[in-house]
Amino acid sequence: MNYQTIAKLQKEYGYTELQKYINSGLAWKLEGSYGRAAMRALESGLCMLPKESYRDYYGNYVPNRDELKKGSKGTYQNSKEFWEEVEVGGIYLQPE
Repeated sequence: MNYQTIAKLQKEYGYTELQKYINSGLAWKLEGSYGRAAMRALESGLCMLPKESYRDYYGNYVPNRDELKKGSKGTYQNSKEFWEEVEVGGIYLQPE
């Protein structure tokens, strides 16, 4: 599974906007509910961190996905594993 396939699945299931907020760093600068939703999505694998690092509203460092241990939350590998499970029916999501 490649990045484009993950993006296609995110669109199908309604997670494109949240991924855009994470990619732009906006998720870390909006009200807390956006950041919490982004963290849940990163932990599960619904979304992944971008290739660029950011600072949050408070100045805390948010790493890019390549700075993390392979397979940990926020990485491409974590997201890939999640979406592969969705494709084979191991995880059920309601399409948008």
